[in-house]
Amino acid sequence: MIVHRVSSALAAAAFGALVLAAPPALAMTKIERVVSPGGIEAWLVRETSVPLIAMEFSFRGGANQDPAGKPGVSFMAASALDEGAGDLDAKAFQARAERNAVEMSFRASRDEVRGSLKVLSNRKDEGFDLLRLALTQPRFDAEPVERIRAQMLTAIKRASTSPNDIGSRLWWRTAFPNHPYALPTNGTLESVPAIVREDLKDYAGRVFARDNVKIGVVGDIDAATLGPVLDRIFGGLPEKAQLLPVPPAIPDLAGRRLEVQLDVPQTVVSFGGSGIPRKDPDFIPAFIVNHILGGGSFTSRLYSEVREKRGLAYSVYSYLLPLHASALFMGGTQTRADKADETVVLIEQEIKRLAEEGPTAEELEKSKSYLKGSYALNFDTSTKIAGQLVQLQVDELGIDYWERRNGLIDAVTLDDVKRVAGRLLNGGVMFTVVGRTQQGANAKQGG
Repeated sequence: MIVHRVSSALAAAAFGALVLAAPPALAMTKIERVVSPGGIEAWLVRETSVPLIAMEFSFRGGANQDPAGKPGVSFMAASALDEGAGDLDAKAFQARAERNAVEMSFRASRDEVRGSLKVLSNRKDEGFDLLRLALTQPRFDAEPVERIRAQMLTAIKRASTSPNDIGSRLWWRTAFPNHPYALPTNGTLESVPAIVREDLKDYAGRVFARDNVKIGVVGDIDAATLGPVLDRIFGGLPEKAQLLPVPPAIPDLAGRRLEVQLDVPQTVVSFGGSGIPRKDPDFIPAFIVNHILGGGSFTSRLYSEVREKRGLAYSVYSYLLPLHASALFMGGTQTRADKADETVVLIEQEIKRLAEEGPTAEELEKSKSYLKGSYALNFDTSTKIAGQLVQLQVDELGIDYWERRNGLIDAVTLDDVKRVAGRLLNGGVMFTVVGRTQQGANAKQGG
């Protein structure tokens, strides 16, 4: 993914010192709901100990809003937002950001476009104004667009020889045929050259809207000041987004295995199946089950069986991926070509065993302890806190979720995780195996 940033040596020095400053203790963090005079909402954590303001925001509608036949539009539009806006061309925009130590970034994913701003509080007006221009008056001039297009094409060509990228693209297009999720976020060699300026303008005009944004702010600014700032930055956007419908998708993946022959030192194994939606009451038990299976780094069952006992891989992992139109359970590893079959079989066995037997009481208690204690690592910088404020809004978990989360984990019983292990893992998974596979004669060729 191309993440375009505006920064400088001055900004790096300033933010290196300030962003790493310890934020307030999580238990003492107060979240304020701020609503601007124009009705735009943001969640704020005020922190005056460092002269810094960090803002994160999300617009619903990422690559799933790309026009038919043109995957990559959202990616290119996000990459070009700070390449000139208003009466400032790319060079002038970058120079103004550099003079004022403004750091700005935008990135597109399948379901959303995320953006961030970091600015010193004594330069906040400059930072807010540049962000306003980028969102409401992007220029999409020919020179930066062509430069970004060239970068995207280079990345796509590089991905065509990467086993991780080949496996990922194959998995998604097989799991979600005829659905926006089937298409790569950064486009294809055929689609990227066809994207024109009008596509970028149309995308921005449909997606960037006041009813479609979630905002988190952390730093040296109070609620009374932030309210008018929200109108200043976002008030010039359209009132309502014009989003294309994205149908729900439940992939049917059980027992499928796809192979791609590729002459690389390590064979890449990826797997995935249906997961549990974020707002489902069973998500927290599923989160614990996943931690026990493959989310616990050095303590998971997959790590123990695949690496510690047999030495088949350096790392093996799994995770939950809730999306707007689907929910997934994903994972992967890398191993020697002659061990790929053994590794796949072992992963399947461990998934089946956990689905049928469920976790042990000891595994449940250790996982609870870890997941509660490690949560604070998501809040060790202002930027991370702002990002969490946005994610809570995107997931519709409530402004008090920080206070309730550990209680939700504590409330999970052994019966809960045994039941949810069956629900999460009994559906089976689809594997993609990319490398010098043992079944090469029957393998799918190319990426």
